[in-house]
Formats: sequence, C-alpha cells, structure tokens
Amino acid sequence: MAEQNKTATPRTRKADASSSEAMVTQEELGKTVIRNDVVAKIAGLAVREVDGVYRLVPFGTGQQVASLAKTVTGTDMRDLGVHVEVGEKEAAVDVRVITHYGMSIPKIAAAIRANVADRIESMTGLKVVEVNVDVIDLYFGEDEAEAEPETPRVH
Repeated sequence: MAEQNKTATPRTRKADASSSEAMVTQEELGKTVIRNDVVAKIAGLAVREVDGVYRLVPFGTGQQVASLAKTVTGTDMRDLGVHVEVGEKEAAVDVRVITHYGMSIPKIAAAIRANVADRIESMTGLKVVEVNVDVIDLYFGEDEAEAEPETPRVH
C-alpha cells in the first residue's frame, strides 16, 4: 500500500453556497470556506486603515438608509461601500470612498489598493487582481461644525 503524501497541495474550488459565494479549500484534514462577506469585511477594514480616507460610501440608492439598515439588520457588504468578486484563486474589489480635502487623491487610491491587496492576500491566500477606487466626494473638517443645530430664534 502506497504511503499518502502528507503535504498534499490543497484543492481550491468555488462553493455552492446558498446565501453567498465562497472560496473553498480542500485539504487533507478538511475544508476551509471563506465567504464573500468575509473578504468584503477585510477589504472594508483595510480601506479604513488608509490615511486620507474619511469613510466608505454605500453603493446604490438610499445610501444613508442602507448604512443604517446594515447596522441594524446586517445586510449585504455592498451596502457598506465594498463589493467583491471571489473566484477559486483570485478576488476583485470595488470600493467607494470620501477622502479628506487637501490630500493627494492618487496617493490615497494607491494606498487603498496596496493595503486591500495585502490584507486580503495575507488573510485568505487569494490573489487580488483588481481594486477599483471610486472617490465620490471630499470631506472638509468644517462639515461637522455646519451640521450643529442653530440656536432657536424663539424660546
């Protein structure tokens, strides 16, 4: 009887997941499933780590409502400004952000790409083939001061 190779190369495939796609790695002692939502969360956290990013912005209509709904109900990561496509060995990521005014947008985008790719590759083993960055607005520090309610005219 031939001895089995204990360092067998893991087999990777896409799962037949009911709620979301996933990457599945089959190894000698079992399988590892990494869901798209996990990859999206890694990407979202990696974006937030980049200096110059004010915040992620949800995709689609009703963006503020979607953010609130995610907080309350735990809906799709696409509602948080991150969309991922995960294949057997590769991932592609789209993000929507608001950056701080006065900072270099190309440098911020390059830092986002590098950090997202590094985090996903190191945490999942997936090769990131694309990170698209959509900068949709600028944040000015005085925006928060303007949001404060005015003193009522009558008491």
